[in-house]
Amino acid sequence: MARPMTVAEKILASHAGLDEVKPGQLVECDLDIVLANDITAPIAIDVFRELGATEVFDRDRICLVPDHYAPNKDIKSAEQTKKMRDFAHEQHVTHYYEQGCAGIEHALLPERGVVVPGDLIIGADSHTCTYGALGAFSTGVGSTDAGVGIATGRAWFKVPPTIRFEINGELEDGATAKDIILHIIGMIGVDGALYQAMEFAGSTIEGLSMEGRMTISNMAIEAGGKAGIIEVDDVARAWLKGRCERDYVEYHADPDAEYAQVIAIDAADIKPCVSWPHLPSNTHPVSESRHIMIDQAVIGSCTNGRIEDMRAAAEVMRGHKVADGVRCIVIPATQAVFRQCMKEGLTDIFLDANCVFSTPTCGPCLGGYMGILAAGERCVSTTNRNFVGRMGDPTSEVYLASPAVAAASAVAGHICLPSDL
Repeated sequence: MARPMTVAEKILASHAGLDEVKPGQLVECDLDIVLANDITAPIAIDVFRELGATEVFDRDRICLVPDHYAPNKDIKSAEQTKKMRDFAHEQHVTHYYEQGCAGIEHALLPERGVVVPGDLIIGADSHTCTYGALGAFSTGVGSTDAGVGIATGRAWFKVPPTIRFEINGELEDGATAKDIILHIIGMIGVDGALYQAMEFAGSTIEGLSMEGRMTISNMAIEAGGKAGIIEVDDVARAWLKGRCERDYVEYHADPDAEYAQVIAIDAADIKPCVSWPHLPSNTHPVSESRHIMIDQAVIGSCTNGRIEDMRAAAEVMRGHKVADGVRCIVIPATQAVFRQCMKEGLTDIFLDANCVFSTPTCGPCLGGYMGILAAGERCVSTTNRNFVGRMGDPTSEVYLASPAVAAASAVAGHICLPSDL
């Protein structure tokens, strides 16, 4: 009889063809999806060629998405995207998304039903852990591993131990999924889950939308996590219905599964918060951050660019204007989100407030383009990282927050809650 296992262990065991696995064990697994983008795919393609491979392992299981510097910001980024595009056409890759049909990869693939529960996914992008919100084991890898995966459909893993976070109770007014994950990272630190799977459970998680769950799984990597997993439930099944392009398998943790830690959190203790520079773990309540003046606000990214995020920001901005001396850049994560913003009138709200409203792109999140900070400038952002120089000059500062807080701060000119307006 197999040992009791966590969700992460069950997925890895299944894809390794084993009855059971345990933390620390090395396993070689079949992959369901291999992902790369316009920055990482060119290197992975070089690895593919160096291996002597001539065909991808499965053209339906490769995902190539131009999103980081797309639409291309300069000649170099255009060449990178062209290399990926040419490879996708050469290999007849099903899931290549050209600009105009694409979006930010980690919002696009769940939206399109390309990634599904029970999948084992590697992506040459650290925020591949987003898909754990669908009950998948998804993790970021280097371009070398991605290139091997594209060629062979296989990868090796060291089975990670799992930390279970049980969050129960009602969130206070103004607290969101972004605040949940910032609170957790603030508790355990940026290496608190190093090479461990993070499993999120409890009544608070059950009460979140799928958008909120993806925000939480997306930032598991900011605590060092190998994966950020939420079990499939009725909320997930309803969201997945009619969306998935493949049948899927649900994996649920055994009641007596062994965890490295079980951390209980009372949702009432989670406050609307902001991560000050230069670590996501440097969290402070918004109430203690009102003195911080800003030059820019960014609302978007693979963390908070979905329609729920757009609605939250627009509700705050309705009838207001962005403060003098502040730029606010709003970036819907996919073309579908862009279209829904127009349909619901959210685009008009943002434009009436004097925001920049962009085509889907990662843009300024990684210091790419369309919002780079000058020396000494401060930005409040719904993105996922605030390292030194992350969004521009090394002396600039990034403060991580929820969409509602970012929107309110853009209007006020300083970090604040919507209730402060």
